[in-house]
Amino acid sequence: MTASGNGSPWAVEIHELVKKFGDFTAVDHVSIQVKVGEIFGFLGPNGAGKSTVIRILCGLLRPTSGTAMVGGFDVATHPEDIRRHLGYMSQKFSLYDDLTVERNIDFFSGIYGVAKQRRPQRKEYVLKMADLEDRRGTLTRLLPGGLKQRLALGCAILHEPPILFLDEPTSGVDPIARRSFWDLIYDLSATGQTIFVTTHYMDEAEYCHRLALINGGRIIAAGTPAALKDELRSRTLLQLDSSNPLESMRALEHEPEVDDVAVFGGGLHITVQHPEQATLRIRTVLAAHNIDIRKLEPIPPSMEDVFVALIEQQERGAR
Repeated sequence: MTASGNGSPWAVEIHELVKKFGDFTAVDHVSIQVKVGEIFGFLGPNGAGKSTVIRILCGLLRPTSGTAMVGGFDVATHPEDIRRHLGYMSQKFSLYDDLTVERNIDFFSGIYGVAKQRRPQRKEYVLKMADLEDRRGTLTRLLPGGLKQRLALGCAILHEPPILFLDEPTSGVDPIARRSFWDLIYDLSATGQTIFVTTHYMDEAEYCHRLALINGGRIIAAGTPAALKDELRSRTLLQLDSSNPLESMRALEHEPEVDDVAVFGGGLHITVQHPEQATLRIRTVLAAHNIDIRKLEPIPPSMEDVFVALIEQQERGAR
């Protein structure tokens, strides 16, 4: 692992970060540390505060209070230094649709200050990485979403930044393109690059070395995917497929044997403390409501289950 510019093992350090817009608090005392060379996931629903944090870390917004260090530089006092040491890719892809693939690469090479003698080599690297060697003369707007996404990533790393911020980079692309994109992220991480990625796709948490879950501007949990799932191991998660999921949810949500019940796909995920007692009670309650049970069995928790349980816990605490 390579240390950041000031010798710290942390690529990103945030302490008690607050950002307010008038009376609205978008980021509420957030503290995070990201190790050099790791893939750090920042997960949460839309409007949770993810993009605001990213913009502060990129020097695009000033924090209301708290501190944020990126690559050893303070975002409040050295935003220009930070921008030279990072790459940034947003969900909008930041590309120019009326330029060809090659012209986009040329443009961003200039924007990022890539040395002229390095530009041909970096261009060929991006074209190969993005699988666009045969489409260098294609207008960017004619590219499929997955290829446009890869081109945007390539343009963001033309200047070989040690820290890369990806803000909802897989939004709007198909699952195959998403998986392929994560293969590229792993390749970059293997070279020692730090990747800070925001997403609302809970399954993508599994790809991260560590992650933080944010809701309502606050961090509600942080750790490795395995550690966060272990927080639910003290309880059992049951999958219920029934003839009437919505009515099943209404019938079960106030049962004392049921801790949480949430819609998941076409069925329900039910969190319980005592599976044998809870299973018997669930069958009894649903039979009384003339609801047929097609499947009721324990399953391992997904990251989405963890997130839903933590949000429920946060909301109960607030009430």
